Amino acid sequence: MTTNDSPVLRVAGRPVGRYVTRPELPPRLSPRPYLHPVTTLAGTAVTELSPADHIHHLGVGVAVPDVEGHNFWGGRTYVRDQGPTELDNHGAQRHTSFQLRDPDGFVEELRWVASGGELLRERRTVAATELTDTAWALDFTFSLTNVTAGPLSIGSPATNGRPGAAYGGFFWRARKEHDTPHVFTADREGEPEVHGTRADWLALAGTTWTLVFAGATDATRRDPWFVRTAEYPGVGSSLAHTDRLPIPPGETVVRRVVTVVADGRLSRNEAAALVRKAVSQ
Repeated sequence: MTTNDSPVLRVAGRPVGRYVTRPELPPRLSPRPYLHPVTTLAGTAVTELSPADHIHHLGVGVAVPDVEGHNFWGGRTYVRDQGPTELDNHGAQRHTSFQLRDPDGFVEELRWVASGGELLRERRTVAATELTDTAWALDFTFSLTNVTAGPLSIGSPATNGRPGAAYGGFFWRARKEHDTPHVFTADREGEPEVHGTRADWLALAGTTWTLVFAGATDATRRDPWFVRTAEYPGVGSSLAHTDRLPIPPGETVVRRVVTVVADGRLSRNEAAALVRKAVSQ
């Protein structure tokens, strides 16, 4: 379910994404704002919402499985020496206001709230820009500020004992098709080679579309990529890859990911050229 307060992003007058600010979701899914559907300029959907394989995957947004023990990802929580466990520890991201709202983007304020109260205050900036007649870019920045009196830290299943599962941060649940999408960077290809590596950009190519993700700040480029293609198509950045990410009281963590959304299957050279243009704008 959506509310009327769901902006539609437009590029050159064409709708390319709907942003749902106040989704009506059960607590177990860690309710949070998300973009869905996101489409290419030709209208091909490149996101999924609550798919059967992972109903807590919500299009494009920010999701973190462990903020000081609170689950802002949804689903089960990975507990060290116990495995995935159903816990009553889910938080929610609550839309507060739009500081700016235009057809091609917005600036939003959010509160990350759990059972103990508000943990984080977020400012989210989203912008859509045209690159070519077949490609556009989604520029997504989020800033997380610790508003508690004590230190907080962000973790992941990997930091809690599950190797290879360092998800948490920006996350894009892509469209699932009959064929597994192709994933590649400038010098690697395939999920085993790309997952967990650092790369200036990473491309995920479906049958008639390609997504190219790029970290657009030094801090974002230091985050390894979280990649799934065989089990499901999803790409995100890892805020807590091998160690927990501390956020002292009053301090802020900022990340910016720019994603090229293109019709067709791009080559390495085409992906690199488009992402350079997108990041430089």
